Amino acid sequence: MSVQSPADATPAPPVSDSRTFKRALQDLSAGFGHRELWLELGWQDIKQRYRRSVIGPFWITIATGVMATALGFLWSVLLGANMRALFPQLTVGFIMWGFIQSSILDGAEVFIKNEGLIKQLPAPLSVHVYRLVWRNVLFLLHNVVIYVVVILLFPPRHWTMSMLLALPAFGLLIVNAAWVAMFFGILATRFRDIAPLLTALTQLLFYATPVVWSLDTIPKSHHSAERARIVEINPLYHYLEIVRAPMIGKEQHLYHWLIVIACTAVGWAATLLLMKKYRSRVAYWV
Repeated sequence: MSVQSPADATPAPPVSDSRTFKRALQDLSAGFGHRELWLELGWQDIKQRYRRSVIGPFWITIATGVMATALGFLWSVLLGANMRALFPQLTVGFIMWGFIQSSILDGAEVFIKNEGLIKQLPAPLSVHVYRLVWRNVLFLLHNVVIYVVVILLFPPRHWTMSMLLALPAFGLLIVNAAWVAMFFGILATRFRDIAPLLTALTQLLFYATPVVWSLDTIPKSHHSAERARIVEINPLYHYLEIVRAPMIGKEQHLYHWLIVIACTAVGWAATLLLMKKYRSRVAYWV
């Protein structure tokens, strides 16, 4: 009769599943389930930021409108640009770029700025990402007022059903804003140099993206057309174009959508991998 040794009787230690794709997906799902929490927190962010202000978040709307108007007049005088085509392009460009830029820069600090909540509130990390995205959506909705005014003053030559593509395009932008905030939020929490680096890089990309300028202003020649293709390397150009083109009644190109969808898939894959490995450490890094 065999005798079981004490070592054999010791149960195997439990295996943690904190670093699995299942837990990463559960974090995203559970965070979305806390809708009442992040919807209220995002709204409180706006109220707190503009506390005791009469106009409130519409200051951003006014600033965006003034910038688009000033540049529109400047470009029309210096370059002889068509005001009817230029004003809507500048306005939508500024509005959408503001959303893209906030998703990147605020996303890099989303966990750092919520250090207290992360350490005290037992909630999924994605709650803070959803809160950030929701807040940026609210800011963008305030800026849509400018778009409505401009599109009434300078309507597109042809109103078509393709203009409705702006709605799914913006939905795709929101989906991308979530992975961008989560991805850079985790990286910047571990490496604090990421945030200032992103600030400088985003500023550079602003000038490299057709926000305040247009490909139509480039002289029509073979060499100019070749140089203009450099813009295609910039993924933010495609993100901007899938929303701006239908909103101002311009022709929509399928390849912009294909590139954005591919970037979305790659971005979420990289984010899930990062969440799998380091999601559980964020609370120790903040």
